[in-house]
Amino acid sequence: MMYFDDLATDMSAAVSKLITERDVETFAAVSTDTNPIHLSDEFAAGTRFKRRIAHGLLTASLISAVLGTKLPGPGAIYVSQNLKFSAPVYLGDVVTATVTLATLDGLRRHARFDCVCRVGQKMVLSGDAVLYVPTRPVQLAA
Repeated sequence: MMYFDDLATDMSAAVSKLITERDVETFAAVSTDTNPIHLSDEFAAGTRFKRRIAHGLLTASLISAVLGTKLPGPGAIYVSQNLKFSAPVYLGDVVTATVTLATLDGLRRHARFDCVCRVGQKMVLSGDAVLYVPTRPVQLAA
């Protein structure tokens, strides 16, 4: 766990994940987003993508995974997230989500991160996230 005082701009962390059919089906069930572009080969074949694509927010959830487990990690709380989707993610793609600490607001204990998701070298998502990061608890002398 990192506290606000442990953070410095330009710190970075990443998570990679293979997107499987099971991931897409589970995400559809949990989110209730059953758009057939994600679930039906037949439907997807008639779209501009020609095959099924993963939910955009499934891809974005990998950003949350980095922020919640690595940088800053447990205890940090989302304040906001901006996302721009620039390319589809297909089943079988390996997505790498990377966050880089851009700015710190010591008054509110907010940290703003630049966020990108890539499949290989291709950017599929970009944006930024603001998180509240707790400070280190004060240790009282005995």
